[in-house]
Amino acid sequence: MTTTRNGQAAPESTPRARRVSLAAVAGITVLAATACSAVALEGRPEPHIADGTGDRKPGGEIGNATPEDDAPDSDDGRNAAAGPLNGMTVVIDPGHNGGNADAPDEINRLVPAGPSKKECDTVGSETDDGYAEHAFTWDFSQRLAERLEADGATVVLTRDDDEGVGPCIDERARIGNAAEADAAISIHADGGPSGGRGFHLITPGKVEGYTEDIVEPSRRLAEEVRAAYREGSGMPYADYLATDGLDERTDLGGLNLSTVPKVFLEAGNLRNASDAAKLTDGEWREEAAAAVADGISRYLRRD
Repeated sequence: MTTTRNGQAAPESTPRARRVSLAAVAGITVLAATACSAVALEGRPEPHIADGTGDRKPGGEIGNATPEDDAPDSDDGRNAAAGPLNGMTVVIDPGHNGGNADAPDEINRLVPAGPSKKECDTVGSETDDGYAEHAFTWDFSQRLAERLEADGATVVLTRDDDEGVGPCIDERARIGNAAEADAAISIHADGGPSGGRGFHLITPGKVEGYTEDIVEPSRRLAEEVRAAYREGSGMPYADYLATDGLDERTDLGGLNLSTVPKVFLEAGNLRNASDAAKLTDGEWREEAAAAVADGISRYLRRD
């Protein structure tokens, strides 16, 4: 969930293959350490990469999801070279984290967000029944990663479980930049008004000195994901903000600091009963994740 324009309090912000620490291949933890204090990084999971060469490493429990709703197992690892996205890297950023609520001092500290500063991270929203946004984003991201890997992509996640704190919004952007991602997507679910429903994608607006190079490709990425997601998930465009499912923003650090094409997906409104019924359903999440993967694949193959 990101900060909305309608007065609602709304925060920003496992694959078929074996995941190894990105620190070993991209030095990301070194980059993070130079910008963040040791206290801020304590206990924070390293980003992980799926390389398409081995067995999936378990990601741990998926928040509030029931066992039958868990992202499917992937013991049948496949070679990434077999798919149409061979050679492509996609960064998936599961919004928020399960430990954020217990670390207010850390997540409330200010970090770079482009021309200004914003809070490191936020807790996220939840349904009336208590299904947390961080649990949704983690589960959905695992499913999405598996789909993309099946098509041959290398997938990088900005966190490797749902029990830690952060990463901060600037760190999340740095992970995508260090991976030189062909596309990056941050997964969220909104906390809008209970009477409003639907999904939208957030794209970077032009921020001088920051986003000039990614505005257009990010827009194309959003358009492909929007079309595929609407068709594959059955979720309508948001009727309480954005226009035709697209919202251009200049105030989000996760976009302002990105040097690679990046969008935010607000997959639905957790505060709306109709949307919540979908977002909490494991079978629906599987179909919706497949739709997002299809949209990303269309972008990568056409761009």
